[in-house]
Order: sequence, then C-alpha cells, then structure tokens
Amino acid sequence: TAVSEVTLALLDAANDRDPVVQEQVRKSILTLGNQQPDKVLSMCQDYLLKHPKLVVGHRVVILQTIELVVKSRTDDISYPKIKSVIQLASDEMTKSKEVVPEWQQAASNILVAVGNKYINDIMEEILGKFQPGVLPHFFVVQTLANLSDSNVYGMVPFLNAIMGTMLPMLGMTKQDNMKWVFSSALCRFSESILEYLANLDKAPDPTVRKDTFSSEIYSAYDILFNSWIQSRESKLRLTVAEALGSMSHLMAHDKLEEQLPKLLPTILGLYKKNSEHYIITKVKPSSTISLLQEMFGGMVQVISAMAHHGYLELEGGDLLVRFIIQHCALPDTYHVLWPMLLCYLTPNQYASATTPLCKSLILLANKKRAAQESLLSADLKHLLHFLQVNAAFPFRCRGHGAPSLSLLNALSPNIHPKAEPLWENEIPKLLSYLEVFECKFYIISWVLSFFLSFFLSFFLSLSQSFLYRCIGVILQQCYNKELVRKQLQEILISTRHNDAIERTGVAMGIGLCASSHLNGTLEKLEEFGKSDAFRKASGIFGLLKDKNDVDVEKMKSTLILCYGYVALHAPEDQLLTRIDSDILQNISKNFNTKHSLSVCLHLFLCVCLSLIHSVGLIAKAVSQSVRKQGFLFSRKQELMVPQSIKNLTQAFRNLDPPLTENENFDLLKTCLNGVYGLPTVDTPDKAKDEEILYSDTFNALHELLRNLLARDLSPDGLQSVFKHIESWLSSGQDHERERAVKTTAELLQFYLDNLSVKNLVTFHNLGALVGRLAPRCTDPNPEVRRAAIDCIYRLMYIQLRYEGFSLDYKDDSVEGLLDVREKLSNPDHSVLYKTCSELTKIISKRLPQQQLSTLLFMLFDGLVDSQSNCSRASSVILNTLLKNRGAEMLEVLHNRLQVIGEEQVKVAIGQSILILATQHLQTVVNTLVAYPLPYDSWSCEMWMALGADSTLALQIMEMIIEKLNVMVPYVDKKESMLRPGLTKVATSQPLAMTCALREMMLNGQSADAVAYVFPKLFSSLLVRLGSSVGVQLPKDLNSNNICVSLCCVFRVAVEALRILLGRAQLDAVVKPLDQEGAWDKMKDPQQHTTGVTLLSRAMAKHAGPRLPAIVEGLCPSLCNIYECQRITVTAFFSELLNHHVVTELMILDMLMNNMMERITDTCGTVRMLAVRGLGNIAVGSPEKVNKYAKELLAAMSSGMEEKDDPGKLITLEAMSGMSKILLYLDQKNVHLLVVYIFMKIKPFLENENDEIRCASIMLLGNLSKFGSGEPVFKDQIHNVLVSLLLHLSDPNPQVVKACKYSMRICAPIVGSEQISAMFQNHLLEEKGLHYGEFINDLTKYLTGFSFLMSFFLSSGLVMLLQDPDPLVRVKAAEAMGHFH
Repeated sequence: TAVSEVTLALLDAANDRDPVVQEQVRKSILTLGNQQPDKVLSMCQDYLLKHPKLVVGHRVVILQTIELVVKSRTDDISYPKIKSVIQLASDEMTKSKEVVPEWQQAASNILVAVGNKYINDIMEEILGKFQPGVLPHFFVVQTLANLSDSNVYGMVPFLNAIMGTMLPMLGMTKQDNMKWVFSSALCRFSESILEYLANLDKAPDPTVRKDTFSSEIYSAYDILFNSWIQSRESKLRLTVAEALGSMSHLMAHDKLEEQLPKLLPTILGLYKKNSEHYIITKVKPSSTISLLQEMFGGMVQVISAMAHHGYLELEGGDLLVRFIIQHCALPDTYHVLWPMLLCYLTPNQYASATTPLCKSLILLANKKRAAQESLLSADLKHLLHFLQVNAAFPFRCRGHGAPSLSLLNALSPNIHPKAEPLWENEIPKLLSYLEVFECKFYIISWVLSFFLSFFLSFFLSLSQSFLYRCIGVILQQCYNKELVRKQLQEILISTRHNDAIERTGVAMGIGLCASSHLNGTLEKLEEFGKSDAFRKASGIFGLLKDKNDVDVEKMKSTLILCYGYVALHAPEDQLLTRIDSDILQNISKNFNTKHSLSVCLHLFLCVCLSLIHSVGLIAKAVSQSVRKQGFLFSRKQELMVPQSIKNLTQAFRNLDPPLTENENFDLLKTCLNGVYGLPTVDTPDKAKDEEILYSDTFNALHELLRNLLARDLSPDGLQSVFKHIESWLSSGQDHERERAVKTTAELLQFYLDNLSVKNLVTFHNLGALVGRLAPRCTDPNPEVRRAAIDCIYRLMYIQLRYEGFSLDYKDDSVEGLLDVREKLSNPDHSVLYKTCSELTKIISKRLPQQQLSTLLFMLFDGLVDSQSNCSRASSVILNTLLKNRGAEMLEVLHNRLQVIGEEQVKVAIGQSILILATQHLQTVVNTLVAYPLPYDSWSCEMWMALGADSTLALQIMEMIIEKLNVMVPYVDKKESMLRPGLTKVATSQPLAMTCALREMMLNGQSADAVAYVFPKLFSSLLVRLGSSVGVQLPKDLNSNNICVSLCCVFRVAVEALRILLGRAQLDAVVKPLDQEGAWDKMKDPQQHTTGVTLLSRAMAKHAGPRLPAIVEGLCPSLCNIYECQRITVTAFFSELLNHHVVTELMILDMLMNNMMERITDTCGTVRMLAVRGLGNIAVGSPEKVNKYAKELLAAMSSGMEEKDDPGKLITLEAMSGMSKILLYLDQKNVHLLVVYIFMKIKPFLENENDEIRCASIMLLGNLSKFGSGEPVFKDQIHNVLVSLLLHLSDPNPQVVKACKYSMRICAPIVGSEQISAMFQNHLLEEKGLHYGEFINDLTKYLTGFSFLMSFFLSSGLVMLLQDPDPLVRVKAAEAMGHFH
C-alpha cells in the first residue's frame, strides 16, 4: 500500500545526517502512526528485526519514533501490540551488556511511556531482569527510577519488594556508575513514597505507612553514608548527598537524631573538596539550626582569610561576599555602624577604602539627622582635618575628594550653627566643578580657601605661596579683629623670607586680608617693621635666631611687597587717604640703598626689584581709584623709581661676577613692567611735574638698557635685550607701544654709534627685527609710526656696517626712508598702505637672501597683531614680497595661516596665493600636492583660494584630471609575512589630487569652471571612487597617529563627488542617494555595485542631458587593467540600460556594444553586471528586444552555462534577464530553444540559494507559454511537478510566490482539468495557502491518475529524500506524512 511504501521510505531516511531532516521524518512517521498506529508500529518493529546491524543512531531515531506513537495513541493500540512493544523495548535495552546511553535510554523511554497505563505488564518484564543476587543492567535500575517518577501510584506498591531485592546488591556494587544509578533510584523512590503519603486520599492503597519503608531506607542510608559519600567522583558524591537528604524524611525519628551530628558536618565538609551544591536544606530544619549557628562564625573567618589572599577575585567570589552582606543585613544596625565605621576612616591602612566608607557614613548620618540624633564624635577635630585634606587633593586615593566633601556637608550641623547654610549652598557647587573640571588647580584652591576658615590650626601642614593666598581669602571673611592680627603675626614670623615664591605668596595673602581689614593690616606691618626681627638679635617668639644682614634685607623685601599688594587690594574709599602717610612712608623707610649696597649687590638687586614691583602695584591701584582725579601725591618724588633704576645701573656696572641669565631676565622684566606699565600723564595742571618725573624714569631705564647692551655689543646681545621689549610692541595701549618703539630706537642708535666691526660677523637677526618693526609703520599712533621708521633706518645702516661700509657712508635707497617717514604723518589708510609698499621695496632691496625666511615668519606673526592697521600692513608687505620671491614663500604662507584669525587678512593671504599661482602654476600645484596627507585645515584653505579664480581653477582641474586618468591608484602589498594575501594601499599623489579637487570645488566661485568641465570631472571621480573601495592609506600616514580605516581613501572620493554634484546644482541627484544610503553601500565592497546602481539611476532620472558626454568619458575605463574600475563603470552602464532615456539620447547602441564586449571579461563580477545590463534592455527599451533577440538569447544562454561562477551570480542574472526578455520576444525567436532552455533551468530548481531558486522557477513559468503544445515539454513539466509542490512551503516567501505563479502558468500542461482548476483557484500570489490541506486534496486527485501517483512517489518524493539539500529532504518527508 501507499502507507507502507511511504513509511518504509521514511524509515530508511530516519538516520539522515541533518538533525532537522531527522526531526521531520519522526513527525511524518508520527502523523502516519496517529492514523494507523498498529501498522506503523509493526513496520518499525519489523525494520529493527530485519536490520540487526543497524547503526546505533538509526536505531535510536526509530525507537524515539515508537515512543512518540505510543505516547500519543496508547489507548488506540491493541493489547497484543503493546505486549510486543514491551518485549522489543526490553530486548533493545539489555541487548548490549555495555552501557550505550543513547540507544538504551531510547528503549527505556518506551517502557516508561507504556508503564503509565500498563504498569503490571512492565513490572512483569522488568522484574524478570531484576533478580536477587545478580547485579542488574544499569538501565533496568534507571527505568525503575524513571517509572517511580512518572507513575507514583502505580510504582509505590512495588517499591518495598524492589528495595528488599536491591539492598543486598548495594554491598556487591563496586563500579561508580552502578553506585550512581542505585543512589539516584533510592532518591527517586524516597520522593515518590513521600508524594504517595502526602496524597493518600488519591492513592489506590491508603493503608501504606512511612514505617513500612523505614527499615529498608535506614539500611540503604547506612551503606551510602558510611561508604559511598566519601567517593572521589564528585558527581557520585552529589547524587549520594541528594539521596541522603531525601531518605532522611523516611527514617525513624530516633535514628535521624542519632545520625544528625555526623551527617551535617560530613555534608558541610564536602564543600572543602569541591564547589558543588549539597542539599543540606533537605534535612529537617529543626534539627540543624543550632549546629549551623555554631558554624557561621567560622565560615565568616574563612571568607575573610580568602579575601586577604585574593581568592574573592576568582569565579564564585561574589557569592562569598553576598553571604557576608546578607548576614549583616540585620534591622536597626546603624546605631552600631555609626561609631564603628568612623574608627576606620582615618587610619592610613584603610585609605583606599575612604570612598565607600564615606558613602556609607553619609547614609548613616542622614538617617541620624532625620531622627534628630547627635553626630558628635570624640575625635571630631581630627576627623574634620582628615576630610579637609582629602578635599584639598580630590583626585587621590580613587577620587576621595567628592565623598569627603559630601560627608562634611552631612556633618555640618554638628560643627557650627553657621556652617550648615553656608555649606549647603557651596559644597554642591564644588562637587559640580569637580565633575566638570577634573584635576584643575583652582578647584583645590577654592576648596582650601573655603574650608581653612574652620581649620586654622592645620594651616602649617600645607605651606608655600598657595596656602598664604588661601589664608588671605579666609581672613577676608573673618570678623574677629584679634584673630586677624594674631594670624598676620604668625604669617610674618614663620615665613621663609629667603624663598622668593613664598615672599610673593605672603604679600598676596596680606594684601587680600587688607581688603577687609586695612587699618589692622597696616598697623601689624608697621609693628613688624619695628620689631626685633629687623635687628641682629635672637629669640623672637623662639623661632628667629641670630638674624644677619642678609635675613634683614630679605624681610625688608617682603615688607615692601606687602605694602604694594595692600595698596592694590585696599578699599577705594580708604586708599588715597592712607597712600602717603602709611604706605609710601613705610616703603621709604625700608628701602635703604646705602645699607643694601654695603651688604651685597645681589641682595640690593632683590630689594630693588621688590620696590619696582610694589611701586607698579601702587600706580595701578591709584589709577583705578574713582577719586584719582585731582589727587596730589605729596610724596610722589619718594616713589624713587628713576633713582632706583639709576642705582641699579650703577650697581650693574660694578657687579662682578656678572648676573646670571635668570637674574638678568628678572631684572629686565621687573624694570620694563614697572616703567612701561605706568599710567599716562592726564592731569594738565600738574603736567610739568609729571613730565619731569616720567622723563627721569625713562632716561634711567634707557641708561640701564644701554649698560646691559654694552656688555655684549653683538647681534646676540641686541636680541637678548630686544626680546624683553618686543611683546610691548603689540600692546593694546597706545602709550605702551610708543614707549617700546622709542626705547628700541634709542638702543639701535646706541648700537650703531658704538659698533666696531673687526671680524666677519653676520647680522643674523636682521630679518626678525625688521619683521617685528615694519608693521608698526602703519600704527594708529603717529609717534609709533615715526619711531618705527627710525628703527628700520638704523637697522639698514647697521646691516651696511656689517657688510663693510664705513660709519659715514650714505645709501640712497636707505636715505629714501626719510621721505617715507614724512608720508607716514598722513593718517589716511590708503596713503599708509601705499607708503608701506614703498617701504617694502627698500627693505627687499637691502635685505640679504638668507634673511628673507626669518622676515616672513615675523610678518606672518604680524598678521594676528592686536592692531588691525598693523596686521593689514603685514599682509601688504607680504604681497609686495610675493611678486619678487613668491615660490619660496608658499610653505611659509601655509605655516602662518594656522594662527590668523581676522577674515580680511585671510582673504589677503588668498590673494597672495592666487598671485603666486598665476606666475608659477605648475610649481604651486606640485608643491601643494606634495603637502603631507591628510591635508590640515590651512592646506585646505590654500586649495580653496585657488578656486576663487574660475580661469585658473579650470586650468588646475584639467591638469589634475589628466594626471588622475593615467596614475596608478593603488599598489598591492603583502601586509605580513605571516598572513597570506595582498593589501591594497593607496598611492599618495592621486589621493592628494582628489583632496585638492574637493577643496577647490568648495569655493563657490569655482562654479563656472566646474560647469565647463563637469562630464570629465564626474567620469574621473567615479572611476576614482571605484579605485578607492577597500583601499588603505599609506603606512607613512599611519605613523602620524591619524585615525586610519579602510573608508578614509574612499571617503575623500565620495566627498569630492558629492561636492561636484552640489556645485553642478544636481541636488535632485544627491537627495535620493542620501535617503537610500547609497554612499555607505558604495563604500562596502559587497554592496559597491548596488550603490553605483543607485547613483546611475539618479543620474538617468535627473541629469539626462549630461549623460552622453559622461558615457563617452567612461568608455576608456572599461578596458583598464584595474578590475575595480571596470566593475564600477559596468555597474553604472548596466543601470543606465534600465531607463528609456538612453534610447532618447541615442546612446543605446554604444552601451549595448560595450556590454556585449564585457561578457567575456576576465572578471566574474564584470561579466555578471554585463549580463544584468543586457537584461535591463527589456525594461528600459522593450521595443528593442526583438531587434537584439539573437544577441540577447546567446548572452543569457551563455550566462546560464557559466562555469567560473562560484556564487552562481552570473547564472542568476542570466535567468532573471531571460525572464525579462521572454516577456517581449516573439514565438519565432524562441520556439526552437524551449527544451534546451528548460534543461538549463532544471538543475537550479533545488539550488540552496533563494534567489536562484526563485529566478529559475519564474523562468520556468515564463518559458512554458512557448512550449504548451510540445509533448516533450509536458513530460518535463511532470518531472519537476513534485519539486514545485515542495517549494510551495519554501521558507522564502519570494520563492513561494514564484512557485504559485509558475504552477498556474504550467497548470494546463499537467493533463488534469481538476488539478489545473485547483492550481488556478488556490495558487494566487497574495493569497494564503494551507499547505497540508492543499497536499491532502491534491493527493485525492492524484489517486485517480495512477501513472501520476506512481511517478509522484517513485520519481518524486522518495527520490527527493536523497536530495543533497536538507531543506528539500525536510519538505519531502513532510509531504510524505500526508499519504495516509
């Protein structure tokens, strides 16, 4: 019968290598077994008996199938068949004395399934193999255990007898696996008995009692506990322990009490051997509590010891920690934890735990505050000190600053009543700043200055200048005058006056204090100046001993500085009334020139610098005062700045040894800051006095500078002095720039007058000096302009002297500077810039070649001058120099662009680059292309500047396109000797040129040039894009810490192409590409052609008129040696053929010919794209299909026969293309090829690729309309009908749709009107299909056609069970399940 034939075929296929197929075979046999259980079970039994040497896997599948049938249809199976199944399963289970788990477990499962209804028959069979005195088969015991689980009420009545037989066997057992199965069985038996006793109302025998089993259970317990529990096998120990827990519930109470003291320690002791989980909770709880309590303390100690040795970091460590925490989770613990945790906060050994301790203490403190309980601690002072230091250094010890601040906030109510509102407001701010500004110095300053007001006694542990400033801030907020005086006294006597940094810090701190306590501060300073500390005596506060003259002078230096900072910070309404009598008078007393010089010249320098510094601060304070107008300094002459500088000059002349470089630096810095920073004379009624004072001051300064210069009258000596002046040249204050330029002019005149050239020396810093001074020739201040010209004039003559000319030599060009000087009096900008250009010509003429580079660097610095006039003058000078020495200056332009901020200056630089390019185009392009990649922003700006002139931009673009088309885009390199294969590495020049095009097109003024050369640009960039996929940057870029990835090279090409489309006003092309992610697809080597297809589609829709020139430009690349370029262009052309625009533009023939040539390309991807393009003709130009019928059919047939096609992609495109063109081909063009094409299709119907299956099935349907009258074709349709039916349940919905379509088209050829009608009515693409019902109905129709039925089974389903595709085998097995 059909059922027998189908079942037998399924049994043969039951051992399929694919588990999914095996599962479907079982399901199909089960389906048949549910309809005819006795027959199917008989066939399974016969199959096993006829094949005694069947492999184990095959036997297992059949046994599992029998189990499924028995489970589902137990009530419908005849009793004789049940008996035979029991006998079969028993024999299969015990046939091999060796344990073969998979096989014997499958047989055992059958017995368990049958035992749910026929327990007596099962026990009769099993107990026959469970005889006293003989060890049974492993799976006999296992089956008994499983039966006790599945059928409790049926098995418990047998258990007393079973255990009676089993007990003697326990002593005979030596093998661990048998011990394991006996232990497991005893555990199951115990659990079944307990369940039985718990449900006696449902039990068949309610007279069963626990003591019925107690004796046997205790005997078994004795063997398991005393012998088996100590086994080396961990799995056995676990099973024994579990069994003992279950058995203990059935033991007599007295026996259990007797065994507990031994049982629990033994089980707990097992934890030392392994990490297994022993079921101690199965033992009676009431008997274990006291014992466990004794053990808990010891376990905590063990875990603590493990933590010290690092074991908690291993797997399972978290469980031990959780154990501790859970047992600490007792109610109301905070009363205990609050004082206890505080003790662990300050000891040094717990420093790393500060953060978690603070967080815990914060929670506890908040809880105690909510309960209004006191937080006071016995050692609160030490605790607050500790937290304050933590806050001062917040990022140490795992970031303990923030938690320490938060804990202080929580403690604030118990520190001081006023602390709480202040800290509640300020501490959150500090915490937020700590989060944002990690490790910033001023954060620490804020924290200390905030907290030191509460911890004055801890100051001295944090010394130096910073701390004194913090103290000053604190004393500002302190209203206790006595405390302020006391702290000032402590500061002054404890300061290390020999330390310059500390001296300054003390002065700053005292000045800050004076802002709130001016009177007290001045009194304390005067008192300190009169104290014994300034005499050669010892014993002031027991701290200062044997003070010598050096110490006294250093203290005077500190005191002078203090008065300066007091003036700076004093309240404006009090300053002017105290400036003469209290501040200047005391400074004058402490500045004893005669005594200081007699002690030490170096010491005098220190005091003098402090004086100058202090006077500068006083001048600043007075100038800022709102009452400064009309105020008369009665002691102004006693400021003594000019006199002090004169004294310095005198001291400097006689100083031996000379000052060190650092001392020299400090001297000049202090003098210049003190003099140049003086305010201007702005009181007309006192102008004469002011002018005299200022004149004396500047004369003294110039005399000092001349003396310094005289010690080293050389270019280096000049530079060492000038470097202190040059920063003042660009000051934002007019009077400061004027003073600096005039000082420079004085020094240069002195240099020129005293210069004696004896040896050949190069004036190497001429360019630097000219570069700094020349931009000042257009300064807004006319005095600065004139002084600047004087400087240039003198520099030129100094250079002439070094060239060998005599002192009285006059140079005509240099003398021309005098005329320029007169012109600079005119404030008109245009005149100034024109004059500046004339000045540049004179400089250029006299400046040596080697000085040009330095001059340029200085001028580029001038481009960011604070005065816009001067920055523009720098650009004018640069442009003038460019016309003569342009090629040398390109690199310098690049470097200086990096620091220019003013847009007008940047525009001027762009003009400079254009001028240079106009004269030296090839040189400029070559130089810029050679810049290192990736281009920095300033290199990009230079390229953008070249796009501003459309004519020039067009020349550059054509030059780059020509080179891009012939250059090697990448090279193949072996990445590693250890790794096979080659890596594509980009060549630098094409990459650089692509970057250049991108930057030039970013300039909107390049639009005309882009429009003119668009087809060439598009073609070149598209080919470049194809050459960039999967290409890496060169290694010389990797070494610069640049973020390198495979898409970097590609991204440059994409950006250039996007900018090109935007500049050509093709936003309609860019928009869909962005929406569909085309650019990302192009980047991916696997989706590159898809992305190019999207680009081609958008161009065809929105840029049609541009296509002919683009196609013409791309055609040469189809013959290129680089596959990637041929792939990109072929993909672009292929998609163009999908649109009718190519016919309208009359480029169809050109594209068609190119595609036909590419069919024989050496690259498989190119061939696939060519086939696709030829198929697209049917969509884009269907009216042309019959014209090219011969060529198209040949190309598609060739594609389906492609041998070198690993992924069958060419075949897929060929079948898809054939389906397209068949829709438009005439019968005469196809008639003779129908069967030939069909034979090509047939092998692909079962292909594992979804797309190929779908394409082949669609092609079959489209082809059938050409072969409906052919008998041979009808036979072929019958041959594939089974395959089509199987694919109606294909997992791919597209394949199912194609199958429905083809079966409807082929229906008339089948030969049955009923089947044809069924296909037409049920197989609609969008309509759901119940596959099982459809096959059932179809099977009924097939039975009426014996030839179809026989063919369907023999040549169809049975054959398909051997198909290589597991999915086909699954579907065949599924279909066979319906034949019942």
